[in-house]
Amino acid sequence: ATSTLPGARPCIPKDFGHGSLVCVCNATYCDTLDPLVLPAPGSYVKYESSKAGKRLERSAGKFQRSLRTPGSATGGWRCHRGTPRHRGLSRALPAGLLLTLNISTLYQHVKGFGGSFSDAAAMNILKLSQPAQDNLLRSYFSESGIEYNLVRVPMACSDFSVRPYSYDDVPNDYELKHFRLADEDVKMKV
Repeated sequence: ATSTLPGARPCIPKDFGHGSLVCVCNATYCDTLDPLVLPAPGSYVKYESSKAGKRLERSAGKFQRSLRTPGSATGGWRCHRGTPRHRGLSRALPAGLLLTLNISTLYQHVKGFGGSFSDAAAMNILKLSQPAQDNLLRSYFSESGIEYNLVRVPMACSDFSVRPYSYDDVPNDYELKHFRLADEDVKMKV
């Protein structure tokens, strides 16, 4: 069974006419989430966004305990969503979803989640008032936001820069004696 739980502060949608919505975040308001809490063993929490208007909509449910998962004798958890019951592992089901987890096999370690902090992002953030900047950054990095803990910063320019630049354009400077950060780095990214 899946239950839907409301978010702390809902999205105030704004349509810019390009077929998708953005949530208003300004000096006085930003949507927020309830504090993230790890679900109990055998349970899951799902956040869903969609073009239809869902914005990090939270729902929770319980996995169905299975004695055996396909290809494993150790057991695991199964989650069913939708009406028909399907047997075996399936990637996509039009009428529902079957997800089988083998909890005895781990493939990778997740260090965190985040995004890119490019010149374009920095320029847009710096155009906001200080309270709006605070709200925006809080919505990404705080416990009342989506709790990003990693950021990728491009070295020198990228396709989101207003001009091409690098840190050392002097030919044959293998010792990097002319290495310098660009104004974009000093004023916007560091």
